[in-house]
Amino acid sequence: MIDFNGFKGAARKLTMDDLEAIADSAGIELAALRAVVAVEAAGSGFDSDGRPKILYEPHIFWRLLDEEDRQDAMDEELAYPKWGMKPYPKGSDAQYERLTDAMEYDQSAALQSCSWGMGQVMGGNYRVAGYANVESMVLACMESEANQVEMMVNFIKGNRLLAALQSHDWAAFAKGYNGPGYAKNAYDVKLAEAYERFSG
Repeated sequence: MIDFNGFKGAARKLTMDDLEAIADSAGIELAALRAVVAVEAAGSGFDSDGRPKILYEPHIFWRLLDEEDRQDAMDEELAYPKWGMKPYPKGSDAQYERLTDAMEYDQSAALQSCSWGMGQVMGGNYRVAGYANVESMVLACMESEANQVEMMVNFIKGNRLLAALQSHDWAAFAKGYNGPGYAKNAYDVKLAEAYERFSG
């Protein structure tokens, strides 16, 4: 089982050289990639303890979990059938506590039920992110923010969002990346503003 409690700060922070190399390889303007990173990750892919930033999603865990375990997981407030049934606990420690408890039921399902790192790519998207399994994706997230950005770019390519990003169609990109509720959080506006800041 992956041990997050013993993982402290060995991860490598993103450099401008990393960003330039990833943007060049993907055919993305550097300012556009920087805008996505800034908006999605608020500038960092790690928490204060050096663990990848995560958001644990109980409704996804409920869907992936074996039916016989669902009630016990629900009793522990680790799973429920619909998004929004209960508020998310605040703070990275609380998120990792829930994840670690969920991993006792099913490690793969628990890891797939979190969004990870700078791009907040769901673990369930490990294949489109470029990995054979979710454990490999998570270990790569733990190694470096550059890995996190690369998996984000792979997700963008795999979901046919590259053209929207290249053409600065922020609304189309935000809808594809964040879902139809993107406008509620003004993701398109935030992306446009960040792009202007980085391209100026």
